[in-house]
Amino acid sequence: MVRRPNSGNGTCSTVYYPAWPPLSGDPGHDGAAAGRDVGTPARGPRPGGPWNGAGGRWLLWPLRVVLWTALVVIAYRGMAALVLDETAAPARGGTAVAVTPAARFPVGLAEAYAAEFGQVYLNASPQTQAQRAQELAAFVPPRVAAADPDLGWNGTGELQLQSEQVAGIEVRDASHAVITLLATVNGRLMELGVPVVASGRGVVISGQPAWLPAPQQISPPPEAGSNDPQAKSELMNELPAFFQAYAAGDSAALSRFAAPGVSLTGLDGAVTFGSVVSLDVPVGGRARQVTATVIWESGQAEPDAAEFESTYGMSVYLQSGKWYVTEISASTEAVGAQ
Repeated sequence: MVRRPNSGNGTCSTVYYPAWPPLSGDPGHDGAAAGRDVGTPARGPRPGGPWNGAGGRWLLWPLRVVLWTALVVIAYRGMAALVLDETAAPARGGTAVAVTPAARFPVGLAEAYAAEFGQVYLNASPQTQAQRAQELAAFVPPRVAAADPDLGWNGTGELQLQSEQVAGIEVRDASHAVITLLATVNGRLMELGVPVVASGRGVVISGQPAWLPAPQQISPPPEAGSNDPQAKSELMNELPAFFQAYAAGDSAALSRFAAPGVSLTGLDGAVTFGSVVSLDVPVGGRARQVTATVIWESGQAEPDAAEFESTYGMSVYLQSGKWYVTEISASTEAVGAQ
């Protein structure tokens, strides 16, 4: 648009200017001075012309399209989850992890149930045969108890359980699993595979268990590295006093051997320190993982005091010429392997 020049003498330029509607509330504009030559007819909206979207109402239709699309997608995904039984949980990093049917098996309940069953099954005596059969019936389906009340035992000989614990579980699906018990029976180590069926909070031993061999013994891997003679000599001078405080549970004395920020708890006088019989100190930097074998003595008076060896894995740290203990625990090394 070209603005109309004001000559100051009441005359206007002869250049044609398009018509504009008068501004509301502007007294200086009327129909004759609305941006057109006198006598030029006003241009109004063309009858039957397209809607010009005044007021921003043209945005409503795209927003409605987006909204309906989102609702359709949400409804589709919800129906798909119901039909396909997809139960997903957001994992770290935003990845959805599907929960398989086997993951819904009540592992803890089934393991405890199988352990209780093992207490009954692995004890057998002709004198208590009827009682054993009655107790077994509480763990198995009625048809199994009626057909085989002793679950395969012929009623002769004896089984005596010394110890038992759950060694593992193999979940087959949402309802079936085999639980392995590690037990000592009649003085011999063995495993027992117990078939379990579970549904909700209900559990049952589905049939006869299977006797399995005990875990095989293996040879530990050979030791790696060689001893650091200087560090070993330094530690042999410090560790006896440490183990004396450790045996007594003397927190004040233990704090002198503990690294900054580390709290050590001793044995509270359960034993007394005898000696350090072996020490393995691999070559390394200031922080080392060492293995120490210690002789403990029981608190009984001589000459009845019992002696026994214990092997510890220790994390130590060298600072200002002194070794500090950061951790002490049971060692994976065999006694006498150093």
